[in-house]
Amino acid sequence: MNRFAYARPATIADAAQLLARPGAKAIAGGTNIVDLMKEGAETPDLLVDLRRLPLHDIRETDGGGLSLGALVPNADTAYDERVSERFPLLAHAILAGASAQLRNAATNGGNLNQRTRCYYFYDTATPCNKRAPGSGCGAIGGVNRIHAVLGTSEQCIATHPSDMCVALAALDARVKVHGPDGERVIDFGDYHRLPGDDPSKDNTLAAGEIVTAIDLDAFDCGHNWTYLKLRDRLSYAFALVSVAIALRIDGDTIVEARIALGGVAHKPWRVVEAEALLAGKAPDDALFATVADRILAGARGHGDNDFKVELARRVIVRALGQAVAGTPQTIADKRIA
Repeated sequence: MNRFAYARPATIADAAQLLARPGAKAIAGGTNIVDLMKEGAETPDLLVDLRRLPLHDIRETDGGGLSLGALVPNADTAYDERVSERFPLLAHAILAGASAQLRNAATNGGNLNQRTRCYYFYDTATPCNKRAPGSGCGAIGGVNRIHAVLGTSEQCIATHPSDMCVALAALDARVKVHGPDGERVIDFGDYHRLPGDDPSKDNTLAAGEIVTAIDLDAFDCGHNWTYLKLRDRLSYAFALVSVAIALRIDGDTIVEARIALGGVAHKPWRVVEAEALLAGKAPDDALFATVADRILAGARGHGDNDFKVELARRVIVRALGQAVAGTPQTIADKRIA
């Protein structure tokens, strides 16, 4: 681990000014940045501790929405009665991630900004354009079972690891940020980046900007939602493929659908045009398969992860059936009733 300076600002403005310095990195729960520093994948000159900032609350917003403070622990968010009652999709997605101990420490803002779990990103002896731009991508032509099949580039095929973010994408969340130039709001779909020619930058935050809150507007889908996560083991494993679905259904007709995938791209993957194929239609497996094909248009494996394309197709169809049926939701047992 490299030598670094340490600061604990008491105000958001002070934190933004500190983080605008070259070589500065933020720490909140520390569940990701500390591991990266131990491995040498992150080498900040200045570590800015955000935990004294006044961002520890979940607040009501107009119309039954919620504003989730960036420093609220993931566990507190998932178990908050307002979240579990109004946004059960989000609560279940959070509980599908990490372990109980990590969820107690990890924060909402940190979850948004966690970095990929690509083997090559963590291993400083291997090439990685995300960690060391211009060095190459070891995963392309290498061991890439966990890697992306959508939105990739010749520079990077890493995936975003979050479960929480997949649900937030499906719920049309907005991210509030504060920086040296003041406040702004970013639509969730615009927050994370695809790798393109510069995979070193995961999101659209400007220098010195800090996530202060995540806002959710009310979305009543009743029992017609699901978060389905397929992984190598039931607990404490990142998704090979996951899908968050929220439907509004009137009688036998789907009125509105929201679908987001995790484990398949550099960011939560959502295709609004595919969702529109469900509007005004009766639920049907053939229709679900058409929607899955549209979501996965252009998907391409890279060898070890070729299986993800077909797996994702099946996961989408299965999850849509579960959401339509309003299947009882548990993390360990998700079946169509």
